[in-house]
Amino acid sequence: MKHVRPDIPKNNAAAHSTARSTERNIEVSSNNNSNEEGRSPVLQVSALGFPWQTIDPFLFCVYHDDAYPKANAQMGPEAPLAGRQIGQDFSRKDGWSMYHGETVPGFPSHPHRGFETVTIVRKGLVDHSDSLGATARFGGGDVQWLTAGKGIVHSEMFPLLDTGAANPLELFQIWLNLPAKSKMADPHFTMFWSEAIPRFSSDDAKGGRTEVAVIAGRFGDAAGNGNAPEPIAPLAPPPDSWAAQASADVAIWTLKMTPGARWTLPAAAGEGTRRMLYFFKGAVAHIAGQRIEGPAAIELRADAAVELVNGNGEASEFLLLQGRPIAEPVVQYGPFVMNTQAEISQTLADYRRTQFGGWPWSDPAPVHDRDAARFARHPGGREEKPNA
Repeated sequence: MKHVRPDIPKNNAAAHSTARSTERNIEVSSNNNSNEEGRSPVLQVSALGFPWQTIDPFLFCVYHDDAYPKANAQMGPEAPLAGRQIGQDFSRKDGWSMYHGETVPGFPSHPHRGFETVTIVRKGLVDHSDSLGATARFGGGDVQWLTAGKGIVHSEMFPLLDTGAANPLELFQIWLNLPAKSKMADPHFTMFWSEAIPRFSSDDAKGGRTEVAVIAGRFGDAAGNGNAPEPIAPLAPPPDSWAAQASADVAIWTLKMTPGARWTLPAAAGEGTRRMLYFFKGAVAHIAGQRIEGPAAIELRADAAVELVNGNGEASEFLLLQGRPIAEPVVQYGPFVMNTQAEISQTLADYRRTQFGGWPWSDPAPVHDRDAARFARHPGGREEKPNA
């Protein structure tokens, strides 16, 4: 069956109309860096939707947690697909979705311009292919950081390999905006292998443990908690990323707390930084003394250290996104994020003319051999493997 991209309009007028409805000016919270005595660092608490709500410089955050069944011979689910809208299945029927996949779950070839995708794969695998000629298989804690810049087409498929047991998939995809000066940067493909990602752990006085994975953002000594004598420097983000500027104060951390664990989230370093803490696993936690039931999105004052106390019933997990706002107009049409409507119209014209380099693969939804190990093949042919 031919893959149809539902996100590309047929004419610029349609794009212009849609872009107008999504244009917005980013406002920096005026109370983010107040030092008023006694003021709670918890600014707002809201229920998690799909996708998760974000704050500038982040555009989008989605959490996929799919309980895929046993695999069939084609690396798809060994289960009937009846009742699903194949090619557009977000049903979560039986605990999983096919998304835009028809045989293998996932997202066949689609374009991006003007921002970055950060994909954190906690369980399962992602098979990546793109218009630069890059390809990869990654998972189990690996992170792919892709600068779309002036334009790229990529696919993200979720191959199911185990024919004798379930194939769970768990991942975050985060869209980080690019400032106007970088929106037309050359695309850039980076892999952070799980084995190389810096991690920190802290044991409290009662034996509770907090573990932090530092995907982006320099991590200090946890406000005196004592187990990190030297600050932890993250792996280098792509060169044109907002996160590559120290003054942007971008951080992407995942946190896991055992039952009853207590830990203090250190204050951010930058002035004007905003911070969102996503409580996505667990029942109850106390954030700066406020009881919060999960799942929830919690906007925090970034200039304040915040005590986190997990409930006693079960482990809890959090995702932290922070950064200094780019504070530029955002005009979005589906997979394109620019600063003006004219730039969106130009993007659509460019894509129709060039296909952002074209699709070099025979299939819009390519997957690798069942036996392939984790790897990345960069544009130009350089191969990379974990621990290599």
